[in-house]
Amino acid sequence: MNATVKRTIFGALFLVVMLGGLLWHQDAFFFLFLFISAQMQREFYRINMGNSCSFLQDVGIAFGMILFSMAFYYFKGDLGLMYFVMGGMVGLLLLFCLAVLQKDHTSFTKLAYILAGLVYVAMPLALSNAVVFRGGAFSGLLMIAFFCIIWASDIGAYCFGMLFGQKLWPAKMCPRISPKKSWAGFIGGLLMAVLAGAIISWTGLVQFPIWHCMIMAALMHVTGVFGDLFESLWKRAAGIKDSGSIIPGHGGLLDRFDSSLFAIPTGVIYLVITGLF
Repeated sequence: MNATVKRTIFGALFLVVMLGGLLWHQDAFFFLFLFISAQMQREFYRINMGNSCSFLQDVGIAFGMILFSMAFYYFKGDLGLMYFVMGGMVGLLLLFCLAVLQKDHTSFTKLAYILAGLVYVAMPLALSNAVVFRGGAFSGLLMIAFFCIIWASDIGAYCFGMLFGQKLWPAKMCPRISPKKSWAGFIGGLLMAVLAGAIISWTGLVQFPIWHCMIMAALMHVTGVFGDLFESLWKRAAGIKDSGSIIPGHGGLLDRFDSSLFAIPTGVIYLVITGLF
C-alpha cells in the first residue's frame, strides 16, 4: 500500500475513534483516554529505558492509569479532593518502596524516568478530565475545540513550512533538535491556530468570546510547538525517529499527542485565569 494512502486511511480512522470517544459517552472517553495514557507512558519508557526495569515500568504505567481513573471520578463529582490527593501520595510512596525492593539497585537512577513519565504524560492526560466535565456533566465539545486548534496549528506549520520554509525563509527554529521546523512553519501554524480559535467561537462550538478564543489558540500553538520539540529532544537523545508504530504511517501515540501534552493544559490554565472555566 502506498505510504500516503496508508497514512490517510489510518489518520481518518484515528479521527473517527477520537470523535467517537469524545461524543458518544463518558465511558467511551474514559476507556479511550485511559488506553492512550497507558500507551504513551509505555512508549516514553521504551524510548528512555528499553526493556530494562520492566517491573518498575509496569508499576509506573499502572500508577498513571490509577491517577487518570481518580481524576475521572474526581471531576465527575464522585470522589472528594482529599481522597484524590491521598491516593496520589500513597501511589508515589508505593512506587518509592518498590524501587528500594528491586534486586538490581544499580539501575535505581532510572526511577527518575518513571517519575518523568508520570509528570510528562500521565498528569496532563489526567487533567483532560477537567476539560470534559463541567459541574459533573460530561461534554467532549471543549476537548474537540482544543484538538481543532492543535490540528490546525500542525497543518498550518506543515503547509507554510513546505511552501515558504524551504527557500523563501529557510531559517530554522531549533536545528539541533528538529531540523525540519522553520520559522515560516511556526508563523503559519500560529495563523491557522488563531483562525481555528475564531471559528470555534463563531460556530458556537464553545461559548467563549471570540477574542478570548483567539488569544487562547495563540498560546496553545506556542506551547504546543514546545511540546513537539520536547518530545523530539527525548527521541534525539535516544537516537530514534518514532516513539512507536501503533498507528501505521503515523508512528506512536506519543508522536501524535506530544504537542497536546503542553497545549491542552495551557488552554485549561488560560480559561481558569480568565474566569471562563
